[in-house]
Amino acid sequence: MRIAVHVTPKSSRDEIAGWRGGELSVRVTAAPEGGKANAAVCELLARSLGVPKSTVRVVRGETARHKQVEAVGIETRDITRAFGEAPGKLF
Repeated sequence: MRIAVHVTPKSSRDEIAGWRGGELSVRVTAAPEGGKANAAVCELLARSLGVPKSTVRVVRGETARHKQVEAVGIETRDITRAFGEAPGKLF
């Protein structure tokens, strides 16, 4: 399953801030250099979904704030359970 994510790097804490339009808003303390913020996003999403971090990866937008993240083995109901009902259609 793919999730549209809006990332805010260099935040004061790591957190899932909820849905922002059709994207999941994610804040991470990591800086956007050398893939650190992407790794932090994947780790935070994996922890929130209760899956191994190796199953979550950025598939589009590696250097942008707007990303698509793929979580292998996750279904819409798992995302709804972890983050609430999405206001739009998920990928």
